[in-house]
Amino acid sequence: MPTLSGFTHEFVPAEGGATTTLVMLHGTGGDERDLLPLGKALHPTAALLSPRGRVLEGALPRFFRRFGEGRFDLDDLRVRAGELAAFLDEAAAHYGVDRQRMVAVGYSNGANIAHATMLLHPDSFAGAALLHAQFALAPEPLPSLAGRAVFLAAGQADPIVPIGEARKLADLLTAAGATVTPFWSSGGHNLTRDDVSRAQAWLNSSGFAS
Repeated sequence: MPTLSGFTHEFVPAEGGATTTLVMLHGTGGDERDLLPLGKALHPTAALLSPRGRVLEGALPRFFRRFGEGRFDLDDLRVRAGELAAFLDEAAAHYGVDRQRMVAVGYSNGANIAHATMLLHPDSFAGAALLHAQFALAPEPLPSLAGRAVFLAAGQADPIVPIGEARKLADLLTAAGATVTPFWSSGGHNLTRDDVSRAQAWLNSSGFAS
């Protein structure tokens, strides 16, 4: 399994001249293979870059430490966001993909590291699909995310991430200048077909279809 910047990962090359790279960021307990089918469903010809989280909670990979459900180690989160940004730089050079066309697709813990990395390292992603993310941190001062597109999906019956947390995150990203497309379903924390179809439509409408 290849490793760059300390991240074990999978890379699937683009097809048909596609220039977008989807950076697939798994949830707690996932790995670098978990979201590859989702990536193919969202954008069949995009390159896929999927790192495994470097933190273990018991035997479960994560992207940063936490003290308990919804209680994040913010110092560790800042460090891990920097590590992820460095990995993206190295991976872009190594695989010859356009660094300015990397779009995060994160689920749960992966969505949390995605938006934290966007806020702390604003040039990391051209956009992000945040699936069932929880508000993590609010840097001061807020960076400018002007020109960044964000899709934010949340379930109104989510027992892990209250819908208020998702709305708070949407407000924060909007305040930073991102163009936020929210989708509040009636579901819980699991991904739904509607999440996927709405995310796919967002990719197409936000200029990431190529």
